Parts: sequence; C-alpha cells; structure tokens
Amino acid sequence: MLDAETAQDVESGNEKVMGIDTGTYLDDVELAKSLLENANQNGGKLSNADIVFSLRNFLKMKYYPVAVKYFFSKDELEDFKKNVDYKVAFRPYTFCHFIASSRQRGEVLLGTQDKSGCTNAKFVMGWKELDDGEIKSHLKYTKNWEQAERFVKTKKRLSGELLAFATAPLHKAPYEPDLIHGMSDVLQAYHLGNDWCAANDKHPFNMVMTMNSSVCHGCVQCHVTKEPNITPMCSSSKTAGKTEQGEINWIWPGDQIEPTVHWMLERIVRDGGVSFPRTGETYPGFDICKLCSFIVFKKPKEEKA
Repeated sequence: MLDAETAQDVESGNEKVMGIDTGTYLDDVELAKSLLENANQNGGKLSNADIVFSLRNFLKMKYYPVAVKYFFSKDELEDFKKNVDYKVAFRPYTFCHFIASSRQRGEVLLGTQDKSGCTNAKFVMGWKELDDGEIKSHLKYTKNWEQAERFVKTKKRLSGELLAFATAPLHKAPYEPDLIHGMSDVLQAYHLGNDWCAANDKHPFNMVMTMNSSVCHGCVQCHVTKEPNITPMCSSSKTAGKTEQGEINWIWPGDQIEPTVHWMLERIVRDGGVSFPRTGETYPGFDICKLCSFIVFKKPKEEKA
C-alpha cells in the first residue's frame, strides 16, 4: 500500500522506518485497489488480515470476525494444543462468551465439553441428547410442550464425536476455520449478504431464524448446510453475548468469506464506494421527500463587473 512517493525510508540507527501513505487509506478506491493487488500477489486470494482490514475499514465493522473450528480429530486437536498459544475457560461459560471474548478481546480460545455452561449449545454440538430440560428452555417461546419439543427437533446438530472447538479473531486464527461468525448492524450485514449473492451468482439470500441458540445453533447450521446466514440474536445471546446495541449475527462458511470480500473490493473500484452513504450519492439527511430536488448545492454565481 506504499508507493515510492509516499513511503520514505527514514534512517534511524540500523533500522528503517517506513512512512504510512495515509492518503491511500482515506481513498476508498485506491485502498481497494491496493488490497486487490495484495490478493494478486497471494495467489489471487486475500489474506485473512486483508479480509478483516477490509470489513473494518469499508463496512466500518466494530468487532473482529471470529474464526470457529470444530475438532473431531484427536491428532488435529493435539497438534493445536502443542503449537498454539491459547487460553481455556476458568469455569464453564456459554458458547456466546467464547465468541465474545475472541470478538472483542482478540483471544484464541479452546472450548471443551466440561467448560461449556450452556445446555442449548451442548445439544446442537452433540454433547447432550434431547431431554426435558432442553424442551423446557423453549417453553417461554411456544404454545405448549408438544410444540416446543417439535421445534427443538428441527434444529441442526453436529454429526460425529466433537472433541473441542476453537474460537479466534480471523486474522489471528492458527487454523483453517470451519466458519466465520460476525456481529454488525443490519445495514452492514445487508451489504455482506448482497456481495455473497453477487460473488456466488445465487439469489435470494436465505435467512434462517430459530427459537433460542442463535449463535451456537447458527454456527452449527452453517457448518452442516455450508450456507451463510444472517439472523437476529436470541434472548440468551442478547444477555450472555453482550449485544447491548441490537446487533445482528452474520455467519459464513470459512471458504466463502474471501470471495465475498473480494467482490466487495472489486465493486468499490467500479462504483467508487462500498455503499451509497460512502459514495456520497445519498447521505443521511438527503432524503427529505422521496429524493425530491429540495436539497441542492451549487457553485456560486460569478458577480458581474
């Protein structure tokens, strides 16, 4: 992202300090071009750091997208334990807490069955079977016991014996993620969904909401179906997941986030910005009366001599 004119080498002892081309960072099109050039030099694909940088700078996402991995292989899990600097839970926490810690504190975490404190998450991850407690936890949403049981049985569940799961900020993930969990406002998720549709030539974008377990089940559903999803928070993730500002979940298969963001960058180069507010065509406050020409700015008339 630095060019010969703006990147000046400053000799400081034996070290070279590179200047930052802030002009590029403030120009959406030039920044997108630079990131696409990074991809060209990386086998045609954006790095995870480029993806995170793009989401935070163009869509203005506040949080790190979280890379989630499910461990079904003992060898793979042991390799993770031996080679990764990670943390474990001090006591049992919800799956939402693991996601939140990686999302906001940037931590690489390993979760195991004994350190998972949410029965809803344990059910969808295959760490417990359907029981009365699981049905009872859905009664507050449903008409009766029979309906609650039937609704719970529609949820996706992981197949196979899950040994553990890991969460990490995408740019720090020491593994290929099974899926990416993100949290944003609705308009940010809307643009991400649009870009997925265009990148994959698929439409419409199907959004699935379930009663309860929107984060833990949302991740399981994404892993099982290999389809992205945008879904609101459940009441548990609203409280346990610390989503005080009414954010929404977006959950992408691990191998589908790069094509989505790659197209977003190409679109920025083509259109001049990531969205209408960023290009300045329709900014907040512009629409007074269905985009009538009430608000007009023009150059001042030259005064006659």
